[in-house]
Amino acid sequence: MNNLANQFTEVTKENSNKTAIFWGEDKFSFDHAHSIAKCLAKRLKVEFELQPGDRVALWLKNCPEFVFSLFGILLGEGVVVSINSFLTPDEVGYIVEDCGAKVIISEASMGKETSVLVNNSPGLNVIEVESLNRMDSIDYTLLEQSPEDLALIIYTSGTTGRSKGAMLSHAALASNSETLRQYWKFTSEDVLIHALPIFHTHGLFVATNVSLMAGSSCIFMPRFDQSHIVDVMPKATVLMGVPTFYVRLLNEKKLKQAAENMRLFVSGSPPLLSETHRNWQEITGHNILERYGMTETNMNTSNPYHGERRAGTVGLPLPGVEVKITEPKTGKTLSLIHISEPTRQERS
Repeated sequence: MNNLANQFTEVTKENSNKTAIFWGEDKFSFDHAHSIAKCLAKRLKVEFELQPGDRVALWLKNCPEFVFSLFGILLGEGVVVSINSFLTPDEVGYIVEDCGAKVIISEASMGKETSVLVNNSPGLNVIEVESLNRMDSIDYTLLEQSPEDLALIIYTSGTTGRSKGAMLSHAALASNSETLRQYWKFTSEDVLIHALPIFHTHGLFVATNVSLMAGSSCIFMPRFDQSHIVDVMPKATVLMGVPTFYVRLLNEKKLKQAAENMRLFVSGSPPLLSETHRNWQEITGHNILERYGMTETNMNTSNPYHGERRAGTVGLPLPGVEVKITEPKTGKTLSLIHISEPTRQERS
């Protein structure tokens, strides 16, 4: 089923009472998350007359309501526009105008900033995220959206000019999360530590989508806190992070013992230093799995789950992905040496 919203609905049916998100002392079940999403979908359609393909922007810091809103927009047949929570109102204003957002969901504490946006974009409507948990429950049926329908726009960092919106379909998001779920052996028994910025490709496409679509639980954090991460490791099985996470965690005295229950450590975004890879293996006994992707394509390559994870490399193409390496100056395609994963017999 290559429709992200419907995929989440089906996962909820199978894991309705299970905790989807741990947020400090609070717990949110799959059913709770899905119910809030359905309510938001109805509100968008009734109050704001949302039409299929209309853009709804999310300008939020890490919080469970980001996840509820993400799926609420998709269930309402809208297109999610994920906005960096650290941007200024002027920068957000550019994105709102560029994508033609009809609604923006933000925090009440950002009232002054959103007022500036509304004044500059008269057609823009605002929903305060704090109101989501006060909405009434409704019945909702599966949508008939095509897998090729646009699901999400996420803006790049703008290294060659103004930020540009990368457009991703339901199929692109759903298939990549399913590929990673299988490749990294995610199951409903997993518990992910999620301290990445959720507005970013890594935190949204990889960590959030893969965890939820596997029916896993997620220990969601407002920000990176190395002491807190080590404290919750005994309750978790997977950590996804960036290289600086691992560099700082290496300074934690309780790391070795805390990591005993973990089965997988994933690193992405900037390259991981070989030194960090080696030091992590020496202390924890785990080899960090490094992978490579980009906003426009999701994940493209990964070190193997089984087999050698080579420091300083990002592995082989994921199933369904083709990779071509070219000579930078001429564009000439270079030959590849194919290294297959070990067979089941070789692993044992």
